[in-house]
Amino acid sequence: MSDRLKAGLWVKAQLRMCDINFISAMVIRRGDEDSGSVLLKLNRFNDGCAVLVPITTIEGERGWMHGLKGGYVDERTCDDYIRRQIERDDDLWVLEIEDPKKLYELDATLVQ
Repeated sequence: MSDRLKAGLWVKAQLRMCDINFISAMVIRRGDEDSGSVLLKLNRFNDGCAVLVPITTIEGERGWMHGLKGGYVDERTCDDYIRRQIERDDDLWVLEIEDPKKLYELDATLVQ
């Protein structure tokens, strides 16, 4: 049995953490409650947007990595990337976090 947190529960926890910290967060697309994967759209407005995808690190731990080369890009590029990923995976969740003040902290390592 996997010790991985179910996608729906993880998303709810992130929404709650953002709410506590006065960070705007919203579910853009609801995926499979149990087995869906989550894309994280981090919107920093003037500094651009990033799409973060979940990975498993070499050590077997959860992590995140930029889905797009260059990290922060314009919002349209992020939205196009997300749209392509949804076409490939019906179970995918998309969580957008609007964070112009850079207050949001990932729950796992960002692998460069």
